Amino acid sequence: MANPLRGEVFRLYKNLLYVGRDYPKGSAYFRDRLKSAFMKNKDVTDPEEIQKLVARGEFVIKELEALCFLRKYRAMKKRYYEPEH
Repeated sequence: MANPLRGEVFRLYKNLLYVGRDYPKGSAYFRDRLKSAFMKNKDVTDPEEIQKLVARGEFVIKELEALCFLRKYRAMKKRYYEPEH
């Protein structure tokens, strides 16, 4: 019997890969870390535990988006405003 949460986990993985493209250390570094994190939890079968891990992944997506926006904001600020020395 297939796990009904499999699609949700797969969607989370794809979303994390997409968001990780702009990771400061590079997408290859992020992809390796992401794969190891998912492989570490590959044997989890409890639906409640899977839901907790998916919720944690959604939180990580929000944190990555915030990190990306902050990085872009700092770059834009550096271009358009003079340094305060």
